[in-house]
Amino acid sequence: MSEHNISGKKVAFLLTDGVEQVELTSPWNAVKEAGGIPTLVSPKTGHLQGYDGTEKGQTFAVDLAVAEADASDFHALVIPGGVVNADHLRVDKDAQAFTRAFFEQHKPVASICHGPWLLIDAGVASGRNLTSYHTLRTDLLNAGANWSDQEVVVDQGLVTSRNPHDLPAFNAKLLEEIAEGEHAGQTA
Repeated sequence: MSEHNISGKKVAFLLTDGVEQVELTSPWNAVKEAGGIPTLVSPKTGHLQGYDGTEKGQTFAVDLAVAEADASDFHALVIPGGVVNADHLRVDKDAQAFTRAFFEQHKPVASICHGPWLLIDAGVASGRNLTSYHTLRTDLLNAGANWSDQEVVVDQGLVTSRNPHDLPAFNAKLLEEIAEGEHAGQTA
């Protein structure tokens, strides 16, 4: 059981086909075990395909289309990684707007691995302290972010990690930030 009780708090998980499935299932289960209510939000409807590295993994049911999702209905946002998932999400205008709204509403956002690509296209990476999968370093630096190679970086409600090995630390900080609630410094 988590030390952080986030009972009744709604957490949006934003993803599409090609998600690195452990980066969805691990934080999803952590949120559920702490009493939170996870919702799978996607540009796609129906089911989407998860991956375990380069191998096809499980499929996951979409709860809500991102075009119809409203950040004000949620307490926090999680953006899992996976190259294909992140590459498709980052150019989706609805995904960008949904993500930006969490920053505008000062709500916690957690992103791992390739997920921070979306932060660039949503226009929220500049000036932020974060980490990501190492191949995104130059993209994030060019977008004005302060990138560092650490297990988990927390910057006023923004939680980022590098890869699946960082999930224990990522999940712990995610729950801590949700429990703390809104951050005045979390802005677009």
